[in-house]
Amino acid sequence: MSLEHIYYSEKYCDNEYEYRHVVLPKELAKLVPKTKLLTEEEWRALGVQQSPGWIHYMIHSPEPHILLFRRRLNHQQLMASHVP
Repeated sequence: MSLEHIYYSEKYCDNEYEYRHVVLPKELAKLVPKTKLLTEEEWRALGVQQSPGWIHYMIHSPEPHILLFRRRLNHQQLMASHVP
């Protein structure tokens, strides 16, 4: 993994959510607040690219450069049912 690029993990899941983690390079990690979760607008402004519905749900204090995301397993079905 190059330290100059954003790394995206494979997705993994439990019975309710799918998860992924995103590893930021050091320069971007300096911009991440250490005491609050990021909104979608904030993590997209950092350059993180992923489909809609992902929520930054946890801060892992020992490794603040790793963003932890999750979304409900049925998210795509819910989005499709709201299309006019």
